Amino acid sequence: MRINVRPATPPDHNGVGSGVRTAGPYASPMATSKTDPLPTGEEKVTAVREMFDTIAPRYDLVNRVMTFRMDVGWRKKTIADLGLPAGSTVLDLAAGTGDLCRMLQEARLRPVGIDMSYGMLAAAATTAPLVQGDALRLPVPDGSVDGVTCGFALRNFRELGGFFDELARVVRPAGRIALLEVAEPRNPVLRFGHGIYFGRVVPLIGGLLSDRAAYQYLPKSVAYLPEPDEMLSMLADADFESVERRLLSAGISQLVTATRR
Repeated sequence: MRINVRPATPPDHNGVGSGVRTAGPYASPMATSKTDPLPTGEEKVTAVREMFDTIAPRYDLVNRVMTFRMDVGWRKKTIADLGLPAGSTVLDLAAGTGDLCRMLQEARLRPVGIDMSYGMLAAAATTAPLVQGDALRLPVPDGSVDGVTCGFALRNFRELGGFFDELARVVRPAGRIALLEVAEPRNPVLRFGHGIYFGRVVPLIGGLLSDRAAYQYLPKSVAYLPEPDEMLSMLADADFESVERRLLSAGISQLVTATRR
């Protein structure tokens, strides 16, 4: 299956789309102090895009350090559960520096990376086609791709329901999606320790290696995510079936997969 894509071009900050990305599992540029409310709408879109333009140069390093390289295994699991045959065309949304694109290529799939942040795309290390674009207005025809992956960006889209509807538009019938995101452990002891790591350790390390503001408010950004059952229902309402959610690494991340009806 072949689709036409446009190359990434420098951003025009006079216009702002509605699809945004996140800098991996431990980043969320949502506020500047502990008392600031989480932004919404176009304010959120602008804040996220500009922040990730800034932190792009050290994006991969921070992800590896913050997750103790567990993010590599999570991405491998995402591709395995996508379950598509070699040669399938896959959109990698919020592609960033191309981690999932590279792994998709290694699995003999044909990825196309799409991201709102030109800074992230400019720092990408992949030979896959890259497009600066809006995940809620994807620049591809209806039913033109075999699958979609998305890593750690659901909580930063302005409208999650609209994102799911757009996935249903571009994925062919019987195509697959695999969406990787952070989660909170079910075990209360693990959840307590996880909260301390997110709230205290992550901002400290993020500030040393990159931009502290981008890594300071992950606990708040998780509030953007709906409850798991609600999210799965939203996908079913968007015309997906076989919707499943799996917790990874004792519940600190989650993988949602589904098949287009």
